[in-house]
Amino acid sequence: MEKLPVVLQLRPVPIIDPVEDRFLNKFRFLKAWESSMPMDLFLTTHAQSVRAILCSGLTPITVDALRCLPSLQCIVTTSAGLNHIDLAECRRRGISIANSGDAFSEDVAEYAIGLYLDVLRRISAADRYVRQGLWPTKGDYPLGSRLRGKRVGIVGLGHIGSEIAKRLLAFGCSISYNSRKKKPSIDFPYYSDVCELAANSDALILCCAWTKETHHIVNRDVLLALGEKGVIINVGRGALVDEKELIECLMQGKIGGAGLDVFENEPNVPEELRTSDNVVLSPHSAVWTPEAFLSLHECLLANLEAFFSDKPLVSEVKDI
Repeated sequence: MEKLPVVLQLRPVPIIDPVEDRFLNKFRFLKAWESSMPMDLFLTTHAQSVRAILCSGLTPITVDALRCLPSLQCIVTTSAGLNHIDLAECRRRGISIANSGDAFSEDVAEYAIGLYLDVLRRISAADRYVRQGLWPTKGDYPLGSRLRGKRVGIVGLGHIGSEIAKRLLAFGCSISYNSRKKKPSIDFPYYSDVCELAANSDALILCCAWTKETHHIVNRDVLLALGEKGVIINVGRGALVDEKELIECLMQGKIGGAGLDVFENEPNVPEELRTSDNVVLSPHSAVWTPEAFLSLHECLLANLEAFFSDKPLVSEVKDI
């Protein structure tokens, strides 16, 4: 009987639990956490047999772990972001990386639009107003604002950002964007400086990767440039925004509102955000739909099958 290819998991990958049998028909999982050996000894013991790793976005793939695995050629991660992986070492070693690709893009894009609509039309705040019985005693709830005609700046025009742009165009918004470099095939106005993008936008939607370069890419200067009617929507990572400055600007009326699916110190969310009627909060759940899970499972399987068949990865991250 032919031996199944070995795939290392340093920590559990809970997202595949419901369909693990599909993977086990094709691969043999080497689960490091089930061993009583120290991690470095475990990795060294299996160093020659491990060519691929499957991990979640919560599993650090450190330079120390990578150096224990001289035969490693491929990392497949369940997340879109790569901030948990030592990219410099992967680049140096020529290790290929595949992420979630398009699996989450549509779901996150829908969620971003939902957050933005909620902030503008005050849906959640109005819901609380009705539930608290305030309508009969205090009268009509204050007016919200329409989405049509808004100037929206997208920070990170990758898979998710492009899907967001597509939906905003259908609402009659105008789009501009910031990314690491201008995209020749995109006609939207490009701003290399996020502060300048903010100054020319009614809202910023953040869906870029969290890296050293993008940490606190939205700082006080950007928030002030966005202005007192401006809105921040974050479906990327919490640390893209300087949370303390965001809270201060919200409390002082320096910006108009925020829709946040991610936070700097999850799952702890500052009280100031939890008690603000012009802020819509969500527990890092933009990606979670049954359809997204199905797409992700297919993507992970396809990447591992492609790797062990010496074919191109289906969602390889080219620029690391």
